[in-house]
Amino acid sequence: MDELLRTNDLVLISFVNALLSDAKIHHLVVDQNMSVLEGSLGVLPQRVLVDRDRAHEARRLVSEAGIGVELSAPRRS
Repeated sequence: MDELLRTNDLVLISFVNALLSDAKIHHLVVDQNMSVLEGSLGVLPQRVLVDRDRAHEARRLVSEAGIGVELSAPRRS
């Protein structure tokens, strides 16, 4: 899986989750449970991961939604 974005913004994660779900792009939000370890301060960012074969489509979708600036750098193969 490729990292699509990394952020502490829970609203952004929720929005991207909805975008990807509506487009039926398999994705995972990881590091959600790290808040238990760091005291729920929101210091550690969560990551949205997408299947490698649909990463380009997911990036395009996020960019078209006007939040492309939030994308992580694409992974180089």
